[in-house]
Amino acid sequence: MTQSNAEPTASHSRIKFLVVASDRDEARRAAFFAGRRARNSNALVTLLHVMEPPEFGHWASVAETMRAEAEEAAEQLLHEFAAEVKAQSGVDPELVMREGDTADEIRNLISEDSDIAFIFLGASKADSGPGPLVTAIAKDPGYLSTRPIPVVIVPGSASRDELRRLAG
Repeated sequence: MTQSNAEPTASHSRIKFLVVASDRDEARRAAFFAGRRARNSNALVTLLHVMEPPEFGHWASVAETMRAEAEEAAEQLLHEFAAEVKAQSGVDPELVMREGDTADEIRNLISEDSDIAFIFLGASKADSGPGPLVTAIAKDPGYLSTRPIPVVIVPGSASRDELRRLAG
């Protein structure tokens, strides 16, 4: 289940920044920063939201209801992120919604779209650590992709003013 509202890059003339959209504050900071960097580097932004599949086996109708509710919430979240990215970059981002394991879907999207050149992730400022994706990448830099892609870790403690300054 993929949605896209951005025009594809026919000649690979514009690189894409991938942002994983979730309801966490650090993901919103990553989207803000990616949008600012995209504007300053003539890049596009792809927003990916991954939904976990419902696990109800023999309760198919319950699972379908949960899936529909999750899709509706995901669409709303993606549109909120898209508004932020457009406000910062001036360009509508590409929206991608998938179901499955987040790391697997990131890897799949990167393998499908050779224009994705950077991944922007927000690091949590919680005492429990920076978050599962950031932690996994710190342990294994090739965790999210089979091809080399720089990962930009946006500090959760950075203010919008600091991120504006860093974005150039």
